[in-house]
Amino acid sequence: MKYEILKYERIRNLRIDNNLTQREIADILGVKQNTYSQYEIGKISYPIDALPILAKFYKVSVDYLLGLTDKTKPYN
Repeated sequence: MKYEILKYERIRNLRIDNNLTQREIADILGVKQNTYSQYEIGKISYPIDALPILAKFYKVSVDYLLGLTDKTKPYN
Protein backbone atom coordinates (compact mmCIF):
# COMPACT_ATOMS: atom_id res chain seq x y z
CA MET A 1 0.00 0.00 0.00
CA LYS A 2 1.33 3.42 -0.95
CA TYR A 3 1.46 5.93 1.91
CA GLU A 4 0.18 9.34 0.88
CA ILE A 5 1.65 12.37 2.61
CA LEU A 6 -1.07 14.65 1.24
CA LYS A 7 -4.54 14.10 -0.09
CA TYR A 8 -3.59 14.81 -3.66
CA GLU A 9 -7.12 15.38 -4.88
CA ARG A 10 -7.46 18.20 -2.36
CA ILE A 11 -4.41 19.99 -3.73
CA ARG A 12 -5.68 19.59 -7.28
CA ASN A 13 -9.19 20.74 -6.36
CA LEU A 14 -7.88 23.78 -4.48
CA ARG A 15 -5.81 24.76 -7.51
CA ILE A 16 -8.70 24.30 -9.93
CA ASP A 17 -11.22 26.04 -7.64
CA ASN A 18 -8.89 29.05 -7.58
CA ASN A 19 -8.46 29.05 -11.39
CA LEU A 20 -4.72 28.52 -11.13
CA THR A 21 -2.37 26.59 -13.37
CA GLN A 22 0.13 24.01 -12.24
CA ARG A 23 2.88 26.37 -13.37
CA GLU A 24 1.60 29.13 -11.07
CA ILE A 25 1.63 26.84 -8.03
CA ALA A 26 4.99 25.40 -9.05
CA ASP A 27 6.40 28.93 -9.11
CA ILE A 28 5.06 29.59 -5.60
CA LEU A 29 6.76 26.41 -4.38
CA GLY A 30 9.95 27.08 -6.33
CA VAL A 31 9.78 23.87 -8.36
CA LYS A 32 9.35 23.02 -12.02
CA GLN A 33 5.84 22.53 -13.40
CA ASN A 34 6.61 18.87 -14.15
CA THR A 35 7.62 18.29 -10.53
CA TYR A 36 4.45 19.93 -9.28
CA SER A 37 2.40 17.79 -11.68
CA GLN A 38 3.93 14.69 -10.11
CA TYR A 39 3.08 15.99 -6.63
CA GLU A 40 -0.51 16.57 -7.67
CA ILE A 41 -1.05 13.05 -9.01
CA GLY A 42 0.76 11.46 -6.08
CA LYS A 43 3.67 10.09 -8.07
CA ILE A 44 6.13 11.81 -5.73
CA SER A 45 5.53 13.29 -2.28
CA TYR A 46 5.64 16.96 -1.45
CA PRO A 47 8.55 18.11 0.68
CA ILE A 48 7.35 18.92 4.17
CA ASP A 49 8.26 22.60 3.78
CA ALA A 50 5.60 22.88 1.04
CA LEU A 51 2.79 22.28 3.55
CA PRO A 52 2.82 25.66 5.33
CA ILE A 53 3.35 27.46 2.02
CA LEU A 54 0.29 25.84 0.46
CA ALA A 55 -1.81 26.16 3.62
CA LYS A 56 -1.08 29.87 3.88
CA PHE A 57 -1.59 30.46 0.16
CA TYR A 58 -4.95 28.66 0.05
CA LYS A 59 -5.96 29.84 3.56
CA VAL A 60 -6.57 26.29 4.79
CA SER A 61 -5.09 24.28 7.62
CA VAL A 62 -2.20 21.88 7.17
CA ASP A 63 -4.49 19.25 8.71
CA TYR A 64 -6.88 19.77 5.80
CA LEU A 65 -4.06 19.27 3.30
CA LEU A 66 -3.03 16.10 5.12
CA GLY A 67 -6.58 14.76 5.12
CA LEU A 68 -6.83 14.79 8.92
CA THR A 69 -9.92 16.99 8.84
CA ASP A 70 -12.55 18.03 6.35
CA LYS A 71 -12.69 21.55 7.77
CA THR A 72 -10.77 23.95 5.56
CA LYS A 73 -10.60 26.86 8.00
CA PRO A 74 -7.11 27.30 9.48
CA TYR A 75 -6.66 27.42 13.24
CA ASN A 76 -6.50 30.77 15.01
